[in-house]
Amino acid sequence: MERATFAAGCFWGVEATFRQMPGVTSTRVGYTGGKTENPTYKEVCTDRTGHAEAVEVEFDPAKLTYSQLLTVFFENHDPTQLNRQGPDWGSQYRTAIFFHSPEQQRQAEQFKQELEKAHRFSKPIATQIVPVVTFYPAEDYHQQYLEKRGLASCHIK
Repeated sequence: MERATFAAGCFWGVEATFRQMPGVTSTRVGYTGGKTENPTYKEVCTDRTGHAEAVEVEFDPAKLTYSQLLTVFFENHDPTQLNRQGPDWGSQYRTAIFFHSPEQQRQAEQFKQELEKAHRFSKPIATQIVPVVTFYPAEDYHQQYLEKRGLASCHIK
């Protein structure tokens, strides 16, 4: 199994989207990329922890490629928005790829460059590509939030 970590705004819809992909074995939402240890949702929402709401995806590379995950990541949020997605704003809603290996870094950077070259978006892509750091799982009530409530999605495409 391999891991991938993505931030694309509110983590509820991002998690639900990745969970539906064949080859994804598990997901969990949490906070990463900041300075506060063991942050709470309330702390992250102050925009003072430096953390992003993120989704950690465990996947079987024999069934699902990292490139396929990147495709879904870029298709399911607006990567040109800096520190916001839809009505949500603040650095906790930034767009970021937290790579787990040099190969993931290479693929993410190449994927982003290809999207920019193709002018896929009308504005420059703001997605950060940074090394993974400590991932702090969010509180239990955030895990599989939409699924627990019978909702399919909350994405703004």
